[in-house]
Amino acid sequence: MQLRPAAGTDSTLNASGSSDSYDAVVVGSGPNGLSAAIELAREGASVLLIEAEESIGGGTRTRELTRPGYRHDVCSAIHPLLLASPFLRKLPLQEYGLELIHPRAPLAHPLDGGRAAMLYRSLDETAENLGADGPIYHKLMGPTVEGWEKISPLVLGPLRVPRHPMRLGLFGLRGIESAMSLVNGKFRDDQARALIAGIAAHSMLRLDERPTAGFALVLAALAHSFGWPLVRGGSNEISNALAAHFQSLGGTISTGWTVKSIEELPPHRVALFDVTPAQLLRIAGDRLPRPYRARLKKFRYGPGVFKIDWALDGPVPWTAAECSEAATVHVAGTAEEVAASEAAIAIGAHPERPYILAAQPSLFDETRAPKGKHTLWAYCHVPHGSTVDMTDRIEEQIERFAPRFRELVLERHTMNAVQLESYNANYVGGDINGGRQDMRQLFTRPVWRLNPYTTGTKDIYICSSSTPPGGGVHGMCGYWAARAALRRSLRDRRPAASRSK
Repeated sequence: MQLRPAAGTDSTLNASGSSDSYDAVVVGSGPNGLSAAIELAREGASVLLIEAEESIGGGTRTRELTRPGYRHDVCSAIHPLLLASPFLRKLPLQEYGLELIHPRAPLAHPLDGGRAAMLYRSLDETAENLGADGPIYHKLMGPTVEGWEKISPLVLGPLRVPRHPMRLGLFGLRGIESAMSLVNGKFRDDQARALIAGIAAHSMLRLDERPTAGFALVLAALAHSFGWPLVRGGSNEISNALAAHFQSLGGTISTGWTVKSIEELPPHRVALFDVTPAQLLRIAGDRLPRPYRARLKKFRYGPGVFKIDWALDGPVPWTAAECSEAATVHVAGTAEEVAASEAAIAIGAHPERPYILAAQPSLFDETRAPKGKHTLWAYCHVPHGSTVDMTDRIEEQIERFAPRFRELVLERHTMNAVQLESYNANYVGGDINGGRQDMRQLFTRPVWRLNPYTTGTKDIYICSSSTPPGGGVHGMCGYWAARAALRRSLRDRRPAASRSK
């Protein structure tokens, strides 16, 4: 990443810091840190963005993890929330080379016997392929799809008084349920049941726990409304486009700088941290009010993940051919099997038949592998901090629905939960969601406050996925934190007359 001095200065920035002063310093360059930096710069603030690694991106990085020419997304690969994000949607990211790819089917969920439940962009087509459960699915999903713009302020922001209480109330009554309550109460056939359970399991919670039904409703609605796109060239193109836009606004980026203490930062009026509570306590704990520190220490992290990337000699040979229409595949079996896998993890066990989230980007993006070759990306949930190697269990589960898959494997790269945290400190114990997202901690993350991005100290804010709306590539945690800082700490910033709106 090229380092640029702040507008109006001629200093060169490096990992040792700078003599310049800034309106705002943002620590961490994941999508939320980048979004916070952009929103601040759009409003005329001078902003320094600091990243510990040599490259920006956090969870949106792409690397040759196996062999030369095979490009693997290290963390996030498919982006259901990217186009749904009101903030990211208004940025001119396509001007910086960002190109999204939309498979006809956002999701496939294979079942035994060569069948698959399919989630298509079209709500009607999805319902038609769910047989007798189709009309029920259509009736369930229709109001969420049609009313998304009225529901989204709650889903993608902090808890506040809704502008459309009736529409939100209808969604809330369904979304507050557990996924298995929804599945058992609405659907009879294994295709629809498995489809809903597999989507709900993105929550990383037990499926008999609330509000897992809400995760299924939101993610399925996003598939119908916006798709679940992948990015041509890899997820790193998201962070590259965000960084280029930030720099076009006069922002400065410094990489290779691990901030160990807030005292290391150059002079600034406000600091925003794209980190989880554990890191915030280490970096700025002595600057935070004692009651807030005590509450941060009680923040709960969720399960971890075990991740594999494969270089393949050909496409995955799914028994259900329609699985090749989807970039995302949930490899799990029936709804009951999905629930059993997540229940095992909740008690600290490693399931023999894990629920697997897989992505096959090279079917749709020729830049990911040499001609005729392919990549596969997958992870399963594991207990927090696990070091167990899940390779054999994952591959056996894939072979269940794609016989002779292992014969195509040229090379694999694995990361257990502890290794994921070593790669990205925000993945505490392998938790990729920045903390458990259950009823106790969905909107009250990291602690209960009317404005969850504030810390009780006027010049320190938290803008990571440990704040609402939680995990995902949407940038909304950063956006909301930046708005809070602009209102509370940077009211007298210079006018943004020359900034694009």
